[in-house]
Amino acid sequence: MRLTVAQALVRFLGSQYTERDGRRQRLIAATWGIFGHGNVAGIGQALLESGPGTMPFLQGRNEQAMVHAAVGYARQCGRLSAHAVTTSIGPGATNLVTGAALATVNRIPVLLLPGDAFATRPADPVLQQLEVPYAGDLSVNDTLRPVSRWFDRITRPEALVPAALQAMRVLTDPVQTGAVTLALPQDVQAEAYDWPEEFFAERVWGVRRPRPDRSELTAAAEAVRGSARPLLVAGGGIRHSGAQEALAAFAAATGIPVATTQAGKGALPHDHPAEVGGIGHTGTATADALAREADLVIAAGTRLTDFTTASATLFQNPAVRFIGLNLDPYDAHKLAAGPLVADAREGLDALREALAGHRVGPAYEAAYGERKADWEARVEAAYAVPAADEDAPPTQAQVLGLLDRLVDGSDILVNAAGSLPGDLHKLWRARSADQYHLEYGYSCMGYEIPAAIGVALAAPGRPVWALVGDGTYLMNPTEIVTAVQEGVPLRLVVLDNHGYASIGGLSQAVGGEGFGTAYRFRAADGSYTGDPLPVDLAANAASLGMAVIRARTVGDLRKALAQARAADRPTCVYVQTRTPDTVSGPPPAQAWWDVPVAETATRKSAAAAREEYDRQAAQRRRHL
Repeated sequence: MRLTVAQALVRFLGSQYTERDGRRQRLIAATWGIFGHGNVAGIGQALLESGPGTMPFLQGRNEQAMVHAAVGYARQCGRLSAHAVTTSIGPGATNLVTGAALATVNRIPVLLLPGDAFATRPADPVLQQLEVPYAGDLSVNDTLRPVSRWFDRITRPEALVPAALQAMRVLTDPVQTGAVTLALPQDVQAEAYDWPEEFFAERVWGVRRPRPDRSELTAAAEAVRGSARPLLVAGGGIRHSGAQEALAAFAAATGIPVATTQAGKGALPHDHPAEVGGIGHTGTATADALAREADLVIAAGTRLTDFTTASATLFQNPAVRFIGLNLDPYDAHKLAAGPLVADAREGLDALREALAGHRVGPAYEAAYGERKADWEARVEAAYAVPAADEDAPPTQAQVLGLLDRLVDGSDILVNAAGSLPGDLHKLWRARSADQYHLEYGYSCMGYEIPAAIGVALAAPGRPVWALVGDGTYLMNPTEIVTAVQEGVPLRLVVLDNHGYASIGGLSQAVGGEGFGTAYRFRAADGSYTGDPLPVDLAANAASLGMAVIRARTVGDLRKALAQARAADRPTCVYVQTRTPDTVSGPPPAQAWWDVPVAETATRKSAAAAREEYDRQAAQRRRHL
């Protein structure tokens, strides 16, 4: 069959499927695109010619945002279905780098199809070509190599066949998946070739569920039976595996408490007796106290990042040991753990069977149950709205409290950066396995709005909320236009606190005195300490096509959130928050996070911060 390279690639992608547990779905469900000279006559023409039956097309406004939308979609689909993203060569391609890094860090599949410089070099250089004196074969797309799990440049038509197959292999590998890049020189995209019919045959990629090794399982079961205060840390691998029911069965059978990472929150519903909340720097007092006392930690489907381990200061029991239940051997061996390399669902089920009849002591269950109840009281205090506050601007915690009382298990919350991740991890009561959608592996400002569109495309009919601060909103509001164009009823909540509040608070804590973090005019001394900037984010959202509801008080906000949830078009709720000065705000961090502080400084704030840093850093442990 004679087709161009671009036409062949689009046709090939339309015939790829995944299958797990007997369920089959399209691997590449749609392609996002912004066209320029590097892809308009290649991939653009191929998408037009193939039609939506072969490959649905979604028009984006920002290349980075298109990748975020694709990540949101793939995560909501359990990594079993993904989107492709096509861009032109030059800035269109380099704008992919941040999104690619986010996908790879979080191990979410996305296929990147950037245009590339001419392979045949008919004119040298061409527009947007990078000239490197020591290498003639580099282009700006090479910036995507370190943030891609697979990268190839298709300089000959026939090279597409093995490259496309390798790309699909990586996208569907639950260990290796992430951003996959096929760089497509613009002349090669339009070149015709006689393709073998077999290349376009329907192909099903099975997503494996490896079971644990028998000896590793025996060792893990012995470790659990020998522990008095075990704790299970549930990470994103629980969600990717669809292991929530297996986790619930394991917790019910053993009584072992379950703490969750940002990616794992919701693995158990908030009211499950064994669910003790978020763990680590943004975690609950309950989970962090249990972590400090635990003599055994089962790390299930987690990468054990610095936030989870409180920068290696959290697990303080001198006798603590670890079991690494993970599909990736690299992660399974972290903290010198006894590895249990397996799919999360298969591993939990096997370990539960191996522990038949074993349960933690009743005193331990009662103790963590009391701690869980104490924390719930603190959540209620943070969410509380005294009568006197009804006509006052809300605190951020009160915003979350009002939303908490409005939603049910069908709602999905999307967030990634700022102070919201900490408050959400500590306070939010996840009602369903996929309600809590936090991108905290890369914590990328600008992720929320496009990702929420991707989530909504994967979960039609469900209320999807993008929660953003003013700093995040200003970085990437452009996909509001896409939500309007596609009729995606995105619920956007913009919390305006006039600056980078999260980093402002961190700056104060580390002796930086909030320098350069407020959105204010310059004062007479040249510092940014004047009046707040007269920026109207609500007007901006309205100008991009959203319905906008301004909420000035707690009472306004209560009505606005209900109105937004019932809306059938993209709707923004805009609210200026206040600091929690007269009411209880969110509890402070319950565990440390390592942000190095100036070792020598003349300002008192930095010197004091360094003393506290040294005190905390002294608790760091190497688990060997």
